Amino acid sequence: MLRLLVTLLAVTALARGDLLLPRRLTFDDYAARAVWTWRTSGAAEIWRNGFVPTGDLSQMKQNVKKKISRDEEFGFAVAGPLPATPKEARIGWDDGSTMQVPVISARQALVALSPFPSEASAQDDQAYKMTSATFTTMRLRTLRGMATVPAWRLYFSNLPGPIDHLAVDQATLGTIEDAVGDDRPYDITGFQVLDERTLRVNYQYGACLGRKPLTVRLHSDERPDVVVLGIEVHEHIPDGGLLCAGVGKSGEGVVRLGEPLGDRVVLDAQSRLPICLYWRAPCRAGQPTGASRP
Repeated sequence: MLRLLVTLLAVTALARGDLLLPRRLTFDDYAARAVWTWRTSGAAEIWRNGFVPTGDLSQMKQNVKKKISRDEEFGFAVAGPLPATPKEARIGWDDGSTMQVPVISARQALVALSPFPSEASAQDDQAYKMTSATFTTMRLRTLRGMATVPAWRLYFSNLPGPIDHLAVDQATLGTIEDAVGDDRPYDITGFQVLDERTLRVNYQYGACLGRKPLTVRLHSDERPDVVVLGIEVHEHIPDGGLLCAGVGKSGEGVVRLGEPLGDRVVLDAQSRLPICLYWRAPCRAGQPTGASRP
């Protein structure tokens, strides 16, 4: 939603954009910046050797998920004593490799579930009340394959079952998102690998109601380690600085690569982040599609 709002603002701002911006950046500009950021920020190192989950960070039975989805206005609150937090724990991958990691508290795991900034934001009569928690493990799909990871099992007085949530302190450990920085909007919303050189790409953008259709061009930039995808949107903006009513649009196109995709990471030119971390797309060749994150 934030991505779309920012895009719409860019389209529906005062039309004389040439007076506000020194130069409209091209796809090549964004792609070059995405590649440079990826290589120099530490994100590439985390991608290769770090902990990058590609599955859901919370796991629960279907009846619990159904109740939570039905009561969207509910928050989460602590309603009982909580155990001490271990200083650290270990991730174990199925290939035998391991990683020692810092962990979050049960209260932090609870806040991570909440639609509110903290548990205190939830009204008492509109909150799932956590009565206890147990430190345990759960199975999680990661960029390096399936792993057994530390988790908190959270119990609630008014839910039909517990919720398991990842206990790894990703903020301390370091994430790709933090390494790249700047929460920027996305243009690319997913892709499918049709064959080793062909991608079907989905994108979205903002447009003005009542104006001529925009010209949208899908672009790609190939490097030995990454493929960058993005769009350029072209619109004739009339003189006079008119505002317009914005609407979200989506589209689809096909990109033909010069070389097989292989294990190259696919980045969004605008956000500079791997597309697979937020949308349904494989993160690596032969890896199942991950669950999208809203």
